[in-house]
Amino acid sequence: MGHSYEESKKLVVKGLWLLAIITLIEVGVSLLGKGHIIPGLEDNNIVFIVCALVIIVLSLYKAYFIIYEFMHMAYEAKGLARSVIMPAGLLIWAIIAFFQEGSAWKANREYVKDRNMEGVEMVKQQPAVKSDTKHSGGH
Repeated sequence: MGHSYEESKKLVVKGLWLLAIITLIEVGVSLLGKGHIIPGLEDNNIVFIVCALVIIVLSLYKAYFIIYEFMHMAYEAKGLARSVIMPAGLLIWAIIAFFQEGSAWKANREYVKDRNMEGVEMVKQQPAVKSDTKHSGGH
């Protein structure tokens, strides 16, 4: 697919404008979800989830656009495109798995901390035991 220099330049500028607009939308959605545009929305979980999903979808689209247009992956052989996409998918899976694992470790740490505090409270509540200092049959 051969484009002249001027055509290629116009496509790049058009792509940059598209990425800039999507980024501004992401920033606007983020500010909305955090309650900076409409105070009080930050307490609504549904708004937070919708904003998060919108940002994720827009970010994935930007990544797709950059890879397929600016890195010219759309014009490569399908096997090469798959050899790039598959490791990226595995990387995304690994990131999700690491977050899940980290959450499990955090929950387990909180459980252990709570159990340790229960043990400390039980020890504090027990009466002090006096030890016998006399020696039997001593000299």
